[in-house]
Amino acid sequence: MSEDERHRRWMLALGIEDGGDGASPLSESDRRLSDALSALYGDGEDGRKGRGGLGGSAPRVAKWLGDIRQFFPTPVVQVIQKDAFERKGLRQMLLEPEFLATVEADVGLVADLVALRGVMPDRTRDTARAVIAKVVAELMTLLETRTANAIRGALDRSRRTNRPRFADIDWPRTIHANLATYQPMHRTVVPERLIGFVRRQRRIVDLDEVILCVDQSGSMATSVVYASIFAAVMASLPVVATRLVCFDTAIVDLTEELADPVEVLFGVQLGGGTDINRAVAYCEDRIERPAKAHLVLITDLYEGGDADALVDRLARLAISGVNVIVLLALTDSGRPSYDPALAAQVAALGIPVFACTPDQFPELMSTALRREDVHGWAADRDIKLVRSDA
Repeated sequence: MSEDERHRRWMLALGIEDGGDGASPLSESDRRLSDALSALYGDGEDGRKGRGGLGGSAPRVAKWLGDIRQFFPTPVVQVIQKDAFERKGLRQMLLEPEFLATVEADVGLVADLVALRGVMPDRTRDTARAVIAKVVAELMTLLETRTANAIRGALDRSRRTNRPRFADIDWPRTIHANLATYQPMHRTVVPERLIGFVRRQRRIVDLDEVILCVDQSGSMATSVVYASIFAAVMASLPVVATRLVCFDTAIVDLTEELADPVEVLFGVQLGGGTDINRAVAYCEDRIERPAKAHLVLITDLYEGGDADALVDRLARLAISGVNVIVLLALTDSGRPSYDPALAAQVAALGIPVFACTPDQFPELMSTALRREDVHGWAADRDIKLVRSDA
């Protein structure tokens, strides 16, 4: 890196535009970048001088968002947006359709919009729904095929076929079998013969029932978004019966809305207290065949109700044959904040208690539906399980 480039980067980092001799090495584009950063961080912290600011108008903030999207990749834009919401109190700006139409949407923003929908003016609601629908569609595209394949069946690698489905093609063997058709000009082979795996269908007789029981307190917002999307995906599969129950101190059964995951999210009420025992009791009352039921309780276990009754109820469910799993979080980070004492009590029942990322969830559900060892599955993937002696 040249000395001039090093000097330029330090000036951008510190928010200094004057090189000291009245001249500036910053280009017009650099000045816009510096202004965009100073609008957020120019309050005397982090060495940047205090100037600019985001102001209180949606057009001004929309322009600022356009600038940061020009200069930074999407993951960085989302971090800067988060800083803006926290440092500049811009949550109120989410109620402005002009502003909302310009933000870089992610799961965190969806959670914010769901939390704010009760105070959202009518003119903003349609824009918010469109933003949520866009993120949900992207996540459905990302998660749907993998989840469906994991639940419908596992690949039987002992048998092969020359007429595989695309997802079941064994690409290394296919390429090797078609080396004679290699095209030097295009640097590829023409796959005249496909080799793939036969998918062994694991038929679930009389339909296994999956209940996702999700804590909708404020700290679980991202988990609620992901759980709702997974529930919608599973509800579309004919091999399982899926129920989605969200709770705080009240309970809302969103099973009938699962055909429209956006509608599901608008039915969630984030925030409030937590009565986990009451929610589990609701689910228990709806389980008809315990040996065919899987209860996935997604909560940080900060119980505002009767913790002892909750432990007794979970024990009773597990003894009756219900496959109970407690997820402390369903988030990209997989790093939960939870009640360690209650988590240890639940783990002592033999119930697996851990956090899970969305990428891991389809395989987890496949393992659970086959009634395989979830503890072993998690340990094999270096997922930290809560110990009963924690």
